[in-house]
Amino acid sequence: MIRILYKTALATLALAAGVSAVSVPAYATDQADQRQESRDTKQEGRDAARETKEECKEGDEQSRAECRQDKRDTKQDTRDKARDVKYQ
Repeated sequence: MIRILYKTALATLALAAGVSAVSVPAYATDQADQRQESRDTKQEGRDAARETKEECKEGDEQSRAECRQDKRDTKQDTRDKARDVKYQ
């Protein structure tokens, strides 16, 4: 009787360990994909911010300080988007 309970408990533990071992790598892979997508979003934002500043400097409607602020705003918006991607 004790052997049957022992074998049942051992089988249950083995099954639980197997399920948790499979779940962890899948979650890690999803998390890595989210981080990569977030990095890509930030890089695209940097490029967009550079272009924004260049266009601003070429047109003489704003001062250099205003152009810098536009670039900062663009980068901050991109960071917010990347954060949303990462922690969705």
